[in-house]
Amino acid sequence: MDRRGLLFAMGAAAVSANALPGIGQDMPHHHMGGAKHQALIDTASACSSAADICVGHCIEMLAGGDKTLAECAVSSREVAVVCSGLRELAAQNSAHLASYAKVAAEICKSCEAECRKHTQHEPCKNCGDACASCAVECGKIA
Repeated sequence: MDRRGLLFAMGAAAVSANALPGIGQDMPHHHMGGAKHQALIDTASACSSAADICVGHCIEMLAGGDKTLAECAVSSREVAVVCSGLRELAAQNSAHLASYAKVAAEICKSCEAECRKHTQHEPCKNCGDACASCAVECGKIA
């Protein structure tokens, strides 16, 4: 690039840089220090994690021949999947969040009931507790 081209490029950059601060000045800024649905995001994340741990425990028990945890594994897996989706929709403030939260609450309550049958197993107890908390948070949105 010759000297003239360099000067032209620098001038164009300077004009652009001066124009940028004016762009979007009329646009509102939403800096709330967190997501609008942060409590739901946190609860759904904790529920999904507890459910994953519960599923792992149930699979270990099933592998050892204990078939009493089969339904617990199934319901916990459902919750893990549903709460992962719930967390994502809440983070995006989805227009579908309320209807999804209603379904998620039902699934959480169902899993909680199943996990409560196995409270002698800590992962099942923890999953039931997490499901109960998540259902409450879902109820605030649905």
